[in-house]
Amino acid sequence: MPHSFYLLMHLSGLVLLTLSLGGLLMHRQMGAGDRPRILSVFHGVGLLLILVAGFGMLARLGINWPWPGWMYVKLVLFLVLGGFPALTKRVDAGKGWWIAIILILLAAWTGVMKPF
Repeated sequence: MPHSFYLLMHLSGLVLLTLSLGGLLMHRQMGAGDRPRILSVFHGVGLLLILVAGFGMLARLGINWPWPGWMYVKLVLFLVLGGFPALTKRVDAGKGWWIAIILILLAAWTGVMKPF
């Protein structure tokens, strides 16, 4: 499949992930009870799309082992964002917003700029 397909898939996963994180933080901020299941579904599907498309783009770009340093940063950010729903239960919603914004922007910057 072409690189543009993987890029669109990656961005679609990012949109789902961002929507789910925003929904989880809003749910926490409102102090509601159980979280809606759809937020967990969006989170999981978004992460799956990001992972599959990310490795598809790596293959299309011809990046093989050993990976460059930016790839390790992206994997760590992926794991942190994967565990973010557990963090929303423990951290204040105001801090959670800033953490989510910083993590997502850092992941986007690292993927676009490939600094190392």
